[in-house]
Amino acid sequence: MKRVIITGGSGLIGQALAADLLKDGYEVIVLSRNAQRRGANLPPGMRFEQWDGTSAQGWGHLVEQGAAIVNLAGENIGERRWTETRKQAIIESRLRAGKAVSEAVAQARNKPGVVIQASAIGYYGAHTDEILTEKSPPVDDFMSRICQQWEPATAPVEQAGVFPRMIMPFNFFAGGPLGSGKQWISWIHVRDEVAGLRFLMDNPNASGVYNLTSPYPLKNVDFERAVGRVMRRPAIIPTPAFAIRLLFGEMAITVLEGQRVAPERLEKEGFVFHFPRIEEALRDLFSK
Repeated sequence: MKRVIITGGSGLIGQALAADLLKDGYEVIVLSRNAQRRGANLPPGMRFEQWDGTSAQGWGHLVEQGAAIVNLAGENIGERRWTETRKQAIIESRLRAGKAVSEAVAQARNKPGVVIQASAIGYYGAHTDEILTEKSPPVDDFMSRICQQWEPATAPVEQAGVFPRMIMPFNFFAGGPLGSGKQWISWIHVRDEVAGLRFLMDNPNASGVYNLTSPYPLKNVDFERAVGRVMRRPAIIPTPAFAIRLLFGEMAITVLEGQRVAPERLEKEGFVFHFPRIEEALRDLFSK
């Protein structure tokens, strides 16, 4: 398996994954609605191919020869407020992408060796101190419903944007807990996200759901203190929950409510994290 097809490859995770694969000699094909515009000055081994985000038309033949597919496509959940129109667009973008991948696999004579469907820990819904593993059930809220519809989109084959806003107040020496500060944050360094994806791609026995999160989640108040230490800024000014809800509307749940998620399956199968704890992860991110 030396060809990897990535949908949503222009995002943070997609770009990092593509770069990591290229250095190991893989052929990387990124599907894009604007392939011609994005396809200039690319590193050797990488190319963009046109797709409509809804079907296998024009790119399905690329799945042949045992290629791996990593489906990261979908509207950015944290880009702007969740109006009803916005929520519908978020859901539909993920369902259409999953349908397109499933169609390509169904049509392929030589089926891909690996298909990875990205999801989100929002599947589990808001929780307090309960540790959530891959066996934990979902709840009934918007984020969970997205994931419950998104994940099965590639079932015939067999599975972001908040961090900059959370650290922005520290640039103005106004950092501190968000809301109560008691909500859990499950996080992962981008290097470990990519390494986790590579681990699953290289493991022929991997199937089903895997949590790609650090083994050491922490509460928001502790996260804010860690950011303050690394940035050498105070972390004592709380932002009240009502102000966050006023600013972000329903999307405020992405920072005011949390989940304490454990990567149980990854750890049992021998995956080793580069940055398991938040402070070392932040130091690495802010050093770049």
